[in-house]
Amino acid sequence: MKKTDDRTVARVILLNLLVLPGWGSIRGGRLIQGIGQITLVITGSIIMLVWLFKELSEYYGLMFGNVKAQSLGWIGALGVFLIAISWIWALITSLLFYRSSILRGSTSLENFAAPPVQKLDVARVVLALTSVPDWKQQGDTIVRTFQFKDFPAAIQFVDAAAVLAEQAWHHPDIDIRWNKVTLTLSTHDAGGLTEKDFDLARKFDRLSPG
Repeated sequence: MKKTDDRTVARVILLNLLVLPGWGSIRGGRLIQGIGQITLVITGSIIMLVWLFKELSEYYGLMFGNVKAQSLGWIGALGVFLIAISWIWALITSLLFYRSSILRGSTSLENFAAPPVQKLDVARVVLALTSVPDWKQQGDTIVRTFQFKDFPAAIQFVDAAAVLAEQAWHHPDIDIRWNKVTLTLSTHDAGGLTEKDFDLARKFDRLSPG
C-alpha cells in the first residue's frame, strides 16, 4: 500500500513538472486544478506561437523593406506569463498532493499503532444501540440502510462516508442499490462489535439528511 502511494505521488510530480503542467494533477485526482493548468499552458503556448509568427513575419518584411517595425514584445510576455503561472500552479498542486499523502501515511501509522479495542459484552451492545436507533444488530454486526432521492445523492453519501471511514481507519461493508445504501459495521479484529463501530455509526448518521 505504501509503495503504491509513493509511486502515485512520484508520478503526479514528474508528470506535472517534467511532462505537462496539469497532467499529473489529473492523474492524481485533482481534476479541476489539472484542467485549469493545462488550459493555461496551452493558451500560453498558442500565444507564444502567434508572437513567434508575427516576429518572423516582421523580420522578413523588414528584410524586403515593405513592413514597418512594430513592438510586439507584450504578446510574447503574455504567453510566457501564462505558461509560468501554469507551472507554478502545477508545482503547488504537486506539493499539496505530497503533503496530503504524508498526512494519510501518518494517520495510518497512528491507527496501526493504537492499542486493540475490546469487544463489547451483550449489555454494553444493548446500551450502545440506544445511541443509534436506526441501526439494527445482526449477529456480530450493526446494519443500517440509508435512502436518498436518487443515485447521485447516494453516491455522494458514500463518498463522504468513505472519507470518515478512512480517517477512523475502520471500514464498513457497503451495498449500493440505486438510491439505497446499506452499511454494515463490525470490528473483525476484536471478533464482534466495539465502541469503534458505534462511534462511526453516529458519524454516518450525521451525514444522512434524515
